[in-house]
Amino acid sequence: MFLKRQVVTIALVIGLISLFSYTGFGQKPLYMDSSQAIEKRVEDLLGRMTLEEKVGQMNMPCVYVGELGKDIPAKTEGCRKFTEGKHVEGLGPAGGFFTLANTILHKGTRQQAEYFNELQKIATEKTRLGIPLLQTEEGTHGLMCSGGTIFPEGLTIGSTWNMDLVKKIYTIAAREGRAAGIHQLFTLVIEPNRDPRLGRNEEGYSEDPYICSRIAETIAGAVQGDDISANDKTVAGFCHYPGQSEPVSGMEKGAMEISERKLREVFLPPWVAGIKKGGALGVMATYPAIDGRAAHASEFLLTDILRNELGFEGLVLGEGGGISTIVVERHAANQKEAGEIAIKAGLDVGISYEEGYMTPLIENVKEGKVSMDLIDRSVRRILRLKFRLGLFENPYVDPEYAVKITHTKESKEVALEAAREGIVLLKNENNLLPLKKDIKRIAVIGPNADHEKNQLGDYTAEVILQDIVTVLDGIKAGTSPNTVVEFVQGCDVIGTDYNEILKARKAAEDADVAIVVLGENEWQTAGGKGTNGEAYDVASLDLTGLQEDLLKAVYESGTPTILVLINGRPLSIRWAAENVPAIVEAWLPGERGGHAVADIIFGDYNPGGKLPITVPRHSGQLPVYYNRMPGKEYWINNAWGKAYADMPASPLWEFGFGLSYTKYEYSNLQITPKETGQYGVIKVSVDVQNTGDRKGDEIVQLYINDLKATMSVPVKELQGFKKVSLEPGEKKAVEFSLNHENLFLFNSFMEPVVEPGVFEVMIGSSCEDIKQKGSFEIK
Repeated sequence: MFLKRQVVTIALVIGLISLFSYTGFGQKPLYMDSSQAIEKRVEDLLGRMTLEEKVGQMNMPCVYVGELGKDIPAKTEGCRKFTEGKHVEGLGPAGGFFTLANTILHKGTRQQAEYFNELQKIATEKTRLGIPLLQTEEGTHGLMCSGGTIFPEGLTIGSTWNMDLVKKIYTIAAREGRAAGIHQLFTLVIEPNRDPRLGRNEEGYSEDPYICSRIAETIAGAVQGDDISANDKTVAGFCHYPGQSEPVSGMEKGAMEISERKLREVFLPPWVAGIKKGGALGVMATYPAIDGRAAHASEFLLTDILRNELGFEGLVLGEGGGISTIVVERHAANQKEAGEIAIKAGLDVGISYEEGYMTPLIENVKEGKVSMDLIDRSVRRILRLKFRLGLFENPYVDPEYAVKITHTKESKEVALEAAREGIVLLKNENNLLPLKKDIKRIAVIGPNADHEKNQLGDYTAEVILQDIVTVLDGIKAGTSPNTVVEFVQGCDVIGTDYNEILKARKAAEDADVAIVVLGENEWQTAGGKGTNGEAYDVASLDLTGLQEDLLKAVYESGTPTILVLINGRPLSIRWAAENVPAIVEAWLPGERGGHAVADIIFGDYNPGGKLPITVPRHSGQLPVYYNRMPGKEYWINNAWGKAYADMPASPLWEFGFGLSYTKYEYSNLQITPKETGQYGVIKVSVDVQNTGDRKGDEIVQLYINDLKATMSVPVKELQGFKKVSLEPGEKKAVEFSLNHENLFLFNSFMEPVVEPGVFEVMIGSSCEDIKQKGSFEIK
């Protein structure tokens, strides 16, 4: 008995010594000491964690998955259990959650902040190590939570060509998110839109790598700032690395059959800008296979390029169901094998409750298929980010403050500003626009004239709490009290069952002007029969359903007709382009979009938006982006390439196009020096004058053309743009600077080089409307 007690006593002493060695004899552990360097804190905490706790941290599931519960009450409790590590047997506490607030917290900002605080209390007080949660939400065009400001989406933002405005939008999105308890904003889609048939291309900003690069760099600075622990900053989560916008057949998740050259020339530049220059700390791996390898399985993409070349220091998250793509591409037979491949490639976090990153991953480690070093690599990155965010010191938020700074007067004004600047005037025959406000009778017609959801775009909150201003609302508010405004829906966006075309024509006949609002619909509003948004791709870019029939009937009434488009992709509106006298491209203008459209129509705002994407005549022309290669350019300008057998080869409207209610003249192009070396700097300036009688904003665009190169390079590439505001008669000098980053090409060894030779400089108001030309030579 004495021996038995002695053994127990020794064991107890050893246990106490072990405990005190961790805590410093009652002191807090090193990882909880904010005075210590982050790397020391990370290593200290990592050394205390079990394998189960480590793999738990690698799981930040989307709350919409059924495994967390089938309804909101069940999910609410499921998140509590997953936070504590009691939802999945054998798996430690969760690392965080993805799109939790949008899925289950629909009462507004206060509810969101309070529930996030509750989960943080569980994570920090009811788990062994007290590791706080990392909460992630979508921020594509504003915080995707009930109550968050809904800004215009995608091509609307791109059409502003205004980086100061981009900064405002995403600064507000980050501030609203962090105040509510969110630490990462994702689905910031920086990849170029290369095939408009893809439904989720509505989330992207432009077809052009240069514009996307400038936007990526701007968003990173706006969302993250200099200190991501600040109470108004979050991680910028860029999507979808390295791209998915030019898939086979233009269909969601279709393979990207591109070469490494195209990858580096077209798709990687925004990532270089956003990560190497902007310092972005979030990346989501893409769905499709790239050059024959699923991105989630590609060490070349996720480690060699992303980490080693670009110096990425943040977290790589999987797409929804992304680990499963490894099985779909048949690189693995099951989730367990897929998890092994993904962790070796460099995927840090699973967001879809996929087994490959849950208990089967633990089994892989115990069986020697996955080394503990690989697990530690990802967990170290997760912990480091949580420390950098200051979550161990400040896991909670102030609900009162969150309510105060969310959806403010300022944020609503920025939403209106963005919608105005993002509208592109495509046609204005005989100066039909702007209309006089005292017009007697207006017919407002079309399925998108009074449809709130269709003008907001996807990645918008499931439950919208604020008022949305539709085009009909804006027209009514923008006219005089004596104006009669009659609304007729006319038809649906899709289908032929709803038909009010005769009624619409009669309304147009009785009116002084007809405003027809057509375009696309979001799948959520159409019982899954949408044309726009993630997984809703189209084969044709023509107007759907009875919309063109409706437009023709209104036009044939003889009443002056204005077409307003609400859409997420460019549409091949051939008949409208030839016949309708005025066309306004509003894209997806957000919660204040109706006011913005009315401001353009009635002349309260002079349109200044320019197309960030080419508008084709037909989907059969694709690809139709402006920065084409010399071979295509040659045949376009010669007999065999000027037209198809059934239509011209030219687009309806070119990249960079946009009309104004005033006119601009360009003069006095200056390029200095005329000769320089490979790393020299070229200064370019041009005078721009407003020759009309209205104040306006002109977007001055600079393109270059490398006249002779060892590799094929585009005949025209945007390498600079500036938005300049001019009073009537005012002239300003607009200046640009070019250096080796604007001039290099990838040689046959995929090395960036600036080759000697002559470069042509083209400055104008679109890629085709070139006003001034010059050149310089690299010696």
